[in-house]
Amino acid sequence: MSPGVHIYVDADACPVKTETVKVAERHGLPVVFVANAWLAVPRAPRVRVQVVPGAFDAADDWIVEQVESDDVVITSDIPLAARCLRKSARVLGPSGKPFTGDNIGNALAGRELASELRAYGVGGGPPPFGPKDRSRFLEALELVLRQAKQSRAK
Repeated sequence: MSPGVHIYVDADACPVKTETVKVAERHGLPVVFVANAWLAVPRAPRVRVQVVPGAFDAADDWIVEQVESDDVVITSDIPLAARCLRKSARVLGPSGKPFTGDNIGNALAGRELASELRAYGVGGGPPPFGPKDRSRFLEALELVLRQAKQSRAK
């Protein structure tokens, strides 16, 4: 990959595709939407779709193989976030919440607890995605891209 910051999107269920492209274009950065099957994404000069057929985690594995320090990954997949953090990538959830070395352990534990509770019929999924989440994501992506570009330039 080229020396600049890249944005990788775990795209199968990502609700912020349009927002990601909008901010990436403003920064002149490439975006790769990674999925197990072809999907429609916003069209822009630096946007591409990477289809990774195969096993359930094949798209996640592809992202981890490509990502470099200070690249930005957008995902709600907590195990994928942890793997990308180990490669010094910056990881952002679609609601704008950053995954960091300080909070990934709690996120993984919470995911495990929620899974166990669901097995017993307790709890449900995440709250509906709304306009405030979209706005929070736009602000967080803008900030994380500025930080990544500054860090990569050093």
